[in-house]
Amino acid sequence: MKILVTGGAGFIGGAVVRHIILKTKYQVINVDKLTYAGNLDSLKDIENSSRYHFEKVDICEEDAVAKIFDKYKPSMVMHLAAESHVDRSIEGPLEFLKTNIFGTYNLLQQSLNYYLNINDSIRENFKFHHISTDEVFGDLENNDDLFNESTPYAPSSPYSASKAGSDHLVRAWGRTYDLPYVITNCSNNYGPFHYPEKLIPGAILKAINGDQISIYGKGDQIRDWLYVDDHAKALLNVILKSDNGTTYNIGGNNEKTNLEVVESICEILEELAPKKPNKISRYSDLITYVEDRPGHDKRYAIDSSKIQNELGWNPEENFESGLRKTVKWYLKNEAWWKPLYMKNLR
Repeated sequence: MKILVTGGAGFIGGAVVRHIILKTKYQVINVDKLTYAGNLDSLKDIENSSRYHFEKVDICEEDAVAKIFDKYKPSMVMHLAAESHVDRSIEGPLEFLKTNIFGTYNLLQQSLNYYLNINDSIRENFKFHHISTDEVFGDLENNDDLFNESTPYAPSSPYSASKAGSDHLVRAWGRTYDLPYVITNCSNNYGPFHYPEKLIPGAILKAINGDQISIYGKGDQIRDWLYVDDHAKALLNVILKSDNGTTYNIGGNNEKTNLEVVESICEILEELAPKKPNKISRYSDLITYVEDRPGHDKRYAIDSSKIQNELGWNPEENFESGLRKTVKWYLKNEAWWKPLYMKNLR
């Protein structure tokens, strides 16, 4: 089996590529434009595998994408390529519309052209798996509410609006053109190889470098946290086992406020890296509160019971074990993160 993975040099996409190559006998065609967050160093463990193929291609380029389908003849598509940082979408939404909406349209159209002309043995099992986010649902007003697969869309940011638009495109291509598809919406991911602009890797690296850790508002925004390797396993489970036209929510069942997350990181670092930079007495002394960003959603939380009941998937990591693994990884892999951190984020 050949699986075409878009965005396979990114954070979640990279975890998916590593999981498929290391844990299965399938082939992977990794299609990635290598924007600022794409990093082939995240794939060094598998880059020499005979089952791994890389193509540096922008999913918005019609001819280039069509040539990849013709060259490799994939059995399935897992679409993870996306602009994904909310702050960047507020500052410059155009790139999010181009990649997340037009890029998804182009990939759908090239997938459809391919699907209509492939032999029956491939067509019988072909599926377009669109990987999306729980941010398309907006935020939850009550502490007991959970997002489920029937929750109405109410995106708040240019990023989440672009992802909502791409979700709708996938369903439209399924209904109008009978393109087989499945959609998954996940909660916040964390783990190794995460670009340092996001909350968890950013807080870890700022702490160990003695830099200010900025917290939006009061830090009381609540997110459900999902360890990225658990997510990768869930995604492969979905594309192999799901029925056409289904949707699954994937969460880690770990609701934490942003402040709780950062405080937990500081506590782990007190144990694992007691020698602190810049003569600070405690890592938590670096926490600073800044003005909240526009339209900041208050709470996300996912009901994952459908994927658990129908496909038998459950996260293996709780937040404490996953966060400890993540902190340890960054402490041991300075060569991976230091160029990114020093050049772009300090």
